[in-house]
Amino acid sequence: MFVGDEVRVEISATTAAARLANLISGSSLIEASQQAWGDGIARVGPVPALSKLVRVRFLQPMQRGAVTVLTLRWEATGATGRIFPVLDADITLVPDGDNATLLGLDGVYRPPGGAVGAGLDRVILHRIATATVRSFLTGIADAITGPVPATDRSELAIGRDGAADRLAPDASSGQ
Repeated sequence: MFVGDEVRVEISATTAAARLANLISGSSLIEASQQAWGDGIARVGPVPALSKLVRVRFLQPMQRGAVTVLTLRWEATGATGRIFPVLDADITLVPDGDNATLLGLDGVYRPPGGAVGAGLDRVILHRIATATVRSFLTGIADAITGPVPATDRSELAIGRDGAADRLAPDASSGQ
């Protein structure tokens, strides 16, 4: 299923791109992901105890003309992680005049559970996915328009393919 949304932020695309790059080298992108995941899962019921978003993978941002693109993957882990969809998405920063930027997310996920999961997605899960994406974009917008966060690369691993993998603390591990 496809999911997407867009918000306008009052910051230039150049500044937004620099701050987005700073977010992925710190913990703010992970925090926005966890908040959005929690917001979405909370709409399903008492499921948060079953699974947490603990892995966010992304490539380094790329410039395509005036547009910045950050490709990412969200996935739940743990024993019940496979009952949640994996989201593959592009976050885009598109100039909207000199002092504003359109922050967008276009992604795709496959509901788990075959035909039953697809049916649930049509009835309610797609609305939850849409609300989760909106929450995530709002978190990113707040982070790139707020004070510049400090950079912390201690938990970031960049692979040979240029992909970055960030593990969020897992409550079950005591971290």
